[in-house]
Amino acid sequence: MFEHQRHKPARALDRPRELVVVCAPLRSNVNFSRIARAAGCCGLQRLIGTGSPKLDLRIARESADCLQIETHRSLAPVLGDLRQAGYRLVGLEQSTGSIDIHVYEFQRRTALVVGNERTGLLPEQLALLDEVIELPVWGMPYSYNVATATAITLYEYCRQYPDG
Repeated sequence: MFEHQRHKPARALDRPRELVVVCAPLRSNVNFSRIARAAGCCGLQRLIGTGSPKLDLRIARESADCLQIETHRSLAPVLGDLRQAGYRLVGLEQSTGSIDIHVYEFQRRTALVVGNERTGLLPEQLALLDEVIELPVWGMPYSYNVATATAITLYEYCRQYPDG
């Protein structure tokens, strides 16, 4: 027998998550807001948007209250600062040399870099990364929506580090 328990309390983490999501300039504030919501559900503390992202609170919901959301004009300086702070810069993109997420082992201190909905991560952005991971696709279209792909990847990180 099952009893519906909508909005169960969040699981406690033993330590803060050391995963940061960094968004290249996105075309859609809906996608940025969906990424924020997924980041909040996964217990992240920090989301960085570049370009001019705006959060839609109807989509992001309570994540806006629990996330430190930063905006910066361009991606490269942000990645440089994160690298200097000891983060592994991991792009989420289909590329040569990318690693299938099914075999990828995240470092605890990771900055997940996601690209634009149409252009993905550009060559000059890929050159700034330590590694690139990708989600396999078994049908059409050839890739997931950026917010969906980010949510899947955040969930995999949480699976690898369930307690923070």
